[in-house]
Amino acid sequence: MNQPQKTFESFEAAALYCPQCRSAMPVRKKLLLLLPNGELYDLLCSRCFSSIGIKKEEKPPPHIIPPGQQ
Repeated sequence: MNQPQKTFESFEAAALYCPQCRSAMPVRKKLLLLLPNGELYDLLCSRCFSSIGIKKEEKPPPHIIPPGQQ
């Protein structure tokens, strides 16, 4: 069977709805937490700076070469 091709790796929101401003507003990413498998970001409204979402970016684990196998 044919597998569909991946067209993108991750999606980045340019604007999200802000309940404070009552409209779609551009977002800013603020790093909240470094995790063993990625990073956790808070998405902030660029006008009132209220939190309007959370995004987790998963990173592949680092490839560790055991000593003596270089």
